[in-house]
Amino acid sequence: MSNIARMMQRATAGAGGAGLDVDEVFSTFLYDGTGSAQTITNDIDLSGEGGLVWTKVRSNGFSHALIDTERGVNNFLKINATNAQDTGHTDTITSFNSNGYSLGSDSSEWFWNRSGEEYVSWTFRKARKFFDVVTWTGDGTSGRSISHNLGSTVGAIFMKRTDTSDNWYVGCWNGMPHSNGWKLNTAESVSTYGYFGSNAPTSTSFEITNFNGANASGGTYVAYVFAHNNNDGEFGPDGDQDIIKFGKYTGNGSSSGPTVDLGFEPQWILIKNSDGGQNYVLVDVMRGITTGSYDRYLYANGSLQEDYFGDLEYLDVTSTGFSITRTGADVNASGDTYIYMAIRRGPLAAPEDATKVFDVFAGNDSSYKIPTGFVTDLVIGANRSGSDKFIGSRLTGRKAMRTNTTQAEGSGLPFPTDAWQYNDGVKPGFFAASTAAYWLWKRAPSYFDVVCYTGNQTSGRTVSHNLGTVPEMMWVKRRSDASDWKVYHSALGNTKHLNLNETIAAATDSSIWNNTTPTASVFTLGYDIKVNGTNSTFVAYLFATVAGVSKVGSYTGNSSDGKQIDCGFSNGARFVLLKNTTVSNTNWLLFDTVRGIVAGNDARLYLNSTDSEHSGTDYIDPYSSGFALTANAQVNYSGSTYIFYAIA
Repeated sequence: MSNIARMMQRATAGAGGAGLDVDEVFSTFLYDGTGSAQTITNDIDLSGEGGLVWTKVRSNGFSHALIDTERGVNNFLKINATNAQDTGHTDTITSFNSNGYSLGSDSSEWFWNRSGEEYVSWTFRKARKFFDVVTWTGDGTSGRSISHNLGSTVGAIFMKRTDTSDNWYVGCWNGMPHSNGWKLNTAESVSTYGYFGSNAPTSTSFEITNFNGANASGGTYVAYVFAHNNNDGEFGPDGDQDIIKFGKYTGNGSSSGPTVDLGFEPQWILIKNSDGGQNYVLVDVMRGITTGSYDRYLYANGSLQEDYFGDLEYLDVTSTGFSITRTGADVNASGDTYIYMAIRRGPLAAPEDATKVFDVFAGNDSSYKIPTGFVTDLVIGANRSGSDKFIGSRLTGRKAMRTNTTQAEGSGLPFPTDAWQYNDGVKPGFFAASTAAYWLWKRAPSYFDVVCYTGNQTSGRTVSHNLGTVPEMMWVKRRSDASDWKVYHSALGNTKHLNLNETIAAATDSSIWNNTTPTASVFTLGYDIKVNGTNSTFVAYLFATVAGVSKVGSYTGNSSDGKQIDCGFSNGARFVLLKNTTVSNTNWLLFDTVRGIVAGNDARLYLNSTDSEHSGTDYIDPYSSGFALTANAQVNYSGSTYIFYAIA
């Protein structure tokens, strides 16, 4: 669906969720405090639609602070405390904007913008079937009905009296008795406070009783009302996707903990032990939920700084939900019941502009962040003077691998601690030199995806993915052990593979892909330990064609200058990776326009070797719809089949 079609759909639906992307209604934004006025641009329309900004200083032990558009700027609440609404600070959020919000310049402001501190901000936009903010003045009656605009099942309600000290009460949590009301600001187990009425909430209202925490005469209140989607969501290009869910699971006390099926991959998860006095554990992918490594956590009911008790591994996200990996009582005591809230990872629509999902940088000092302008999920790095080629992803965290070796993933090849903690770039840290080159991707439907899984050495094993279309190329690597990089390409079919780290021609092997073509939701593996070894951990990178953005394809060489490869682009290819699949001892050649795709000699690197960049030969030439070939045998040997991957 085009942007114009989406705009028309949204206009018809008004302020509802139909056609909206997750990224238009929810944001996790990381920023550094400056002590000076700054604007947080997260593409959430707060001035037009309204919503909530929830902020926490990560680097210090101060409270979570919440400001919403109903109560107005500078009126904030501490979600981990009983305090009344604070109106004494006049330089917190100074305005709600159509694409985020603005912060004031008070350098002593711990909650929002103190110089030298690190912050996380979660923004929830009002939208049908996602979120609403409601306020009321108490009238002292029991069974009072409070209207909301979700238009759907209520997932949970966070309620607070604002004019005086009182607890935060949580109720109507999907999967729990609706009349239960427990405290959000403490670690106590779920109790029945009776603050929510005897009647279950509807798609337009919820009931409250006449207790002080809900409806005391003259008291002022706010409630944050979250939806629960159950195959009735109205999000995404076709207006049919779920993005928020509430539920529960039972702990088993094992590092192979419960697996929760959400039907989508989450980006933000809140978990509470309902049986014991445990904290609300809050994790998100921007701060770091990594598969096979530590997760960055905060406690929603506490003021402790991030990771206060050290490095802990809580869970792994999957393409359809999450799996608990910690044995601690906060998320996985045997027999205990846990409640959770989860928000889907975006975007939901295929990209229409390649510059929003891919970038190339060369000659930058990587001790600084590379500013891609988008959330970066994959980086490949090279020293153009010659060295290993490094690769890593947000999903796998600090550990990296080499595309030119069989080596396992190792902590000896680390990204910096804060490598992935940016909304608009990455700090790879591989090569602090003017000869560095980097290629950077964002995950997006139909374009690129990353999947982690554990092998079982069973033929026919399927692995779910979120590409949303049939993968045309896949790179699979065993993380836990030394193994070749196995490559699938649609032009070779499901019986053949290549090795990314070697120069071999396409090889036939039914034990790799199990003679099965990938689908739009899964890919299939054979018994080969290099892609499916028992208890081995793996990562798979999936690529596909998006019209005008990317092209996965093949061609047959003819040894003639000027052969044109039409990728359907409007301004030529910025990135080209190609490989001769017929002849062995041929390399994986990488070109880009930053280092030079010109009508003359081009700068080329090999992903499969430590060779330095070569720039004394003309390999490929610019062509408006893709790229053109010279007669050079490396790219255009007569009769050879070549596979390629190009990005506009």
